[in-house]
Amino acid sequence: MPVKQSAIKALRQSEKRAKRNRTRKRTVKKLTKESLVAIEKKEANAIKKVEAACKAIDKAVEKGTLHKNTGARKKSRLMKKINTTLKG
Repeated sequence: MPVKQSAIKALRQSEKRAKRNRTRKRTVKKLTKESLVAIEKKEANAIKKVEAACKAIDKAVEKGTLHKNTGARKKSRLMKKINTTLKG
């Protein structure tokens, strides 16, 4: 445990940020998985789910939870999957 007041506050901030990041990452994973399932089943709302997942990815990148290249890669793979499955 930290002793100095500034270290105690830094620990509090770190825990709060980690919790926020975990929530964002969990949301991205959940929406991505739902999108992939919808694409595989060729559901009518698959495009809406992919859009929601892309929005969550963009938000996570904007807030600094995900690196911009990671977000771009995740979105690219989702779009590639939906384009090959639904259109082909």
